Amino acid sequence: MQFDSFADFLNMGGYAFYVWLSFGVTFLAMGIIAIQSFSKHHDLLKQVVVEKERKARIKKARQQQQDNT
Repeated sequence: MQFDSFADFLNMGGYAFYVWLSFGVTFLAMGIIAIQSFSKHHDLLKQVVVEKERKARIKKARQQQQDNT
């Protein structure tokens, strides 16, 4: 589809409301998904660090327990 001017492009042959609304909804949904993904990734990394620290504490406690016996 060719457009004679930028205004015709923005008008989208009379369907501008539907076209630009669909683009807006799509990009909004993609943005929300991206933000949620980054948030979940950050939370998962925190959980990994906590779990590693927990395992290190357990290992240290077991070693101390073995040394005491």
